[in-house]
Amino acid sequence: MRVLVVGMNHRTAPLEVRERFAVAEPAPHLTKLVACEEIDEALLLSTCNRVEVVALTRHLDAARHRLRAFFHRDLAGETPVQGAAALENLLFEYVDRPAMRQVFRVAASLDSMVVGEPQILGQMKDAYRAAVECGACGAILSRLFQSAFAAAKRVRRETRIGERPVSVARVAVDLAKQIFESFDGKTALLVGAGEMIETALEALRTEGLRSILVANRTQAHAEALAQRFGASARGLGELREVLPQADIVLTCTAGQTPILGVADFAEALRARHGRPVFVIDIGVPRNIDPGVNRLDSVYLYDIDDLAGVAAANADERRRETMLGEAIVLEEQQRFDGWLLALQAVPTIRHLRARAEAIRLTELQRALQRLSLAENERQAVESLTRSIVNKLLHAPVSRLRAEAEREEGLAYLEAARVLFALDDPDMPGAEAAEPAALDDPLRGALPDSEDPEDT
Repeated sequence: MRVLVVGMNHRTAPLEVRERFAVAEPAPHLTKLVACEEIDEALLLSTCNRVEVVALTRHLDAARHRLRAFFHRDLAGETPVQGAAALENLLFEYVDRPAMRQVFRVAASLDSMVVGEPQILGQMKDAYRAAVECGACGAILSRLFQSAFAAAKRVRRETRIGERPVSVARVAVDLAKQIFESFDGKTALLVGAGEMIETALEALRTEGLRSILVANRTQAHAEALAQRFGASARGLGELREVLPQADIVLTCTAGQTPILGVADFAEALRARHGRPVFVIDIGVPRNIDPGVNRLDSVYLYDIDDLAGVAAANADERRRETMLGEAIVLEEQQRFDGWLLALQAVPTIRHLRARAEAIRLTELQRALQRLSLAENERQAVESLTRSIVNKLLHAPVSRLRAEAEREEGLAYLEAARVLFALDDPDMPGAEAAEPAALDDPLRGALPDSEDPEDT
């Protein structure tokens, strides 16, 4: 089994490309992926800064081609990146340990644009649940993500990365503070009602901004959020009506097309008599037509424009990040041990099958030559079984213990050679199911864990 991660993020692809690959509903894509012979398990993570597929495969090269085709044909939609070479330059790939490390680092917010932002863990848990619910995430990827969630929790608990909560929304508010010397007398219009908007609302209130409007497609959600923060709620149909009131516009709402365009802002500017508007669009796909930036007195920033502020935050957190990386490495090594131990399962099963086949063959041969009562036959059978179990106890225990270390692979290979486990003509070969040899989890599944517990 090989773990493969293929994707793009804020480092490899600009926003105008990432937004074309954003996925709102991962289940149909995942169902299609795991229906392919090359992919055994899969999880799709799509956020404002990344689109990544984590896959488990027995056929690495075929899986690589399949995931690239998935990005090029399934996700790109009607406006794909021109040419396979162009797409290849945007994608990153990790295999096995680097792939597992990528999952751990993303969960711990060590790979985020804003190091330490808390939203990514919730987004990963949502992606995990979606993969489990549609049957795309099996035992191995489940264990991988549960381990990653545990690592993220440790990073939060044992470092100061989360001491002063930081997010893209928080960075956006910090940027607004740089534009306006004071928020006194200013009005903010926030479009959306998700976690990003809630974080921005909290940050704006903390910075002293009093006049806030919240607009959302579902007005009841806007009203619930506005009530919590003492803001006013609006529906999306009222956007153009309230836009002239806004000195700050922050948008983060789902949708494939912009909700505000050049004409909307041009009309709002006329009503504002040219007073400037600061606009932050952190939606992916973007909520504001990029052409708005050409208007005088409109200062439009998208999520990639926040990278500079985020980099400054990362510098401040560098020491804590190093501590977080150490925790991630420790938790990854623990998962590595579990994964390596799985490889011992088919060898141990095959070794026991070999010993049992030999025991039964020799027992039947001996019983045919002896005249024994039923209780005596049972005693002899119990004796042979006990001898075999005692002989196997030490090598099986050693195989299990050594398999948790990387060097244990050599022990497993030696056992298969010494006991001729790959010889189809030896006793017990027919008792070792081929499927069991291919699937180390068959009959050895770990206990399930609730991701919420991590």
